[in-house]
Amino acid sequence: MVSVSSQAALGLLVRRLERIGQLSDAERQAVENLPAKVQTLRPRQDIVREGDKPEHSCLIVEGWAFRYKLLGGGRRQILSFHVPGDVPDLHSLHIDTMDHGLAALTQATIAFIPHECLFEVTKRFPGLAGILWRETLIDAAIFRQWITGMGQRDAFGRMAHLLCELYCKLEAIGLAPEQRCNLPITQIELGDALGLSSVHTNRVLQELRAQGLVTFRSKAFSITSWDGLVRAAEFNPAYLQLAK
Repeated sequence: MVSVSSQAALGLLVRRLERIGQLSDAERQAVENLPAKVQTLRPRQDIVREGDKPEHSCLIVEGWAFRYKLLGGGRRQILSFHVPGDVPDLHSLHIDTMDHGLAALTQATIAFIPHECLFEVTKRFPGLAGILWRETLIDAAIFRQWITGMGQRDAFGRMAHLLCELYCKLEAIGLAPEQRCNLPITQIELGDALGLSSVHTNRVLQELRAQGLVTFRSKAFSITSWDGLVRAAEFNPAYLQLAK
């Protein structure tokens, strides 16, 4: 059952865009007036599949989502995790066919915004088009960090970096009180994101706990030593562009 109005969803989008760049009153009103269809999806339900030709982009309003790529033999690579305020398929404005899938990680409320309306508003407001373009560039910066981690960090560093990233994104939207964050991600999903087996994933999580960096409890984690976690990850949050 949907409990979030389209108006509330678009207000979330305005706040997200205002963290990236300055909106004029007219640009803000244009975003708030976009048509949006709000739906609630069950956990692991696809939002869009590889090969689809979507006619809308989606805004995560509540819950979490993830990008993924399926390979032969049931293998899966998770490409990113997404939290409220993210628009994970904004690139589909200019790419006709999806080359990966996007699914709800938890029960999630999603606002679907038609491409034709996004095109129209960006033609009217070039400054807004620039902010949306910058959103996709931030997305690309996150991909570069993940690629660097897969290629050059050990498993401990990869996991530490992911937890730092998730904490910073959640803290920016007020969902990380006292350095405690929800973590509705299974060990299998963490392994699929970081290129680790379930056994290795568990071992790394235990090591993070043993070193006094993080504690885990009931699908959540608390950071007990932020400085230590940052050192382990060699983490610099600049790529997330969250300074505002």
